[in-house]
Amino acid sequence: MDCLASLAMTVLRQMPASLLCGGLGACYTRTWTTQRAPGLATAKAKRPLKWQRDPEGMRLRILEAAKQEFSAHGLAGARVDRIAAKAGANKRMLYYHVGNKDELYLAVLEGAYDKIRSEERGLDLEHLDPPEAIRRLIEFTWNYFLRNPEFLSLLQTENLARAKHLKKSTKVKSMHSPFVEMIRTVVRRGVESGDFQVAVDPVQLYISIAALSFFYLSNSATLSVIFGRDLLDKKAKDERLAHMVGLVLAALTGRSAELFEIAKAPNPRTAVVQTV
Repeated sequence: MDCLASLAMTVLRQMPASLLCGGLGACYTRTWTTQRAPGLATAKAKRPLKWQRDPEGMRLRILEAAKQEFSAHGLAGARVDRIAAKAGANKRMLYYHVGNKDELYLAVLEGAYDKIRSEERGLDLEHLDPPEAIRRLIEFTWNYFLRNPEFLSLLQTENLARAKHLKKSTKVKSMHSPFVEMIRTVVRRGVESGDFQVAVDPVQLYISIAALSFFYLSNSATLSVIFGRDLLDKKAKDERLAHMVGLVLAALTGRSAELFEIAKAPNPRTAVVQTV
């Protein structure tokens, strides 16, 4: 019986496919095919795709590409297709890892705030003399804005939207609370040591510090034209930083700003009027 079965198998394998049109041959052909195909399909299905092997890496690439797109084009002008292409992904992967366009934009905003708050926590302000702590905070804020112009663009975009998306965040407020307390502690220590004259509101103090940097940088193009100076050349940026440090510390300490080495502004490019 085994010999007959073996002989039948040999004959069937040697017959042209066109002759296997019915009876045992058709039945055998279908059986032989279906026994092999599922195994191959299963093997392929079990092999993870590249983006599935590194989901966190793909998510980070998507967020970075989205940050660049939103900062360059705003929310309305940003395109999901361009974000996916820059991240080496496709729309399906983007939606899977982050969500739709609005959800992606909010994730980018939260990530931007988390990044600056994380770096601020590393300043170690609590262990510095109060005036030096404030100086370091001003220097950090100024240099952070210079290094991360996309952060300023994102803030401008969200302010134009009246913080519509940021209001939906459950993370941003919790990020800021420890930072505000850190500034409050520095101010309180400064008052106790006699370095500072008054315990100013830490929120107001930080807004003032950020505003001194933000307004200058976000309006540097128009201000440079109006005042006839390149406000972004190295000399001008150094003078601006020295001016901000002196201004804030003078307000906190009640001492002359000159004691904090405020750099003199360059002479305006205007003709000198001589009196007769």
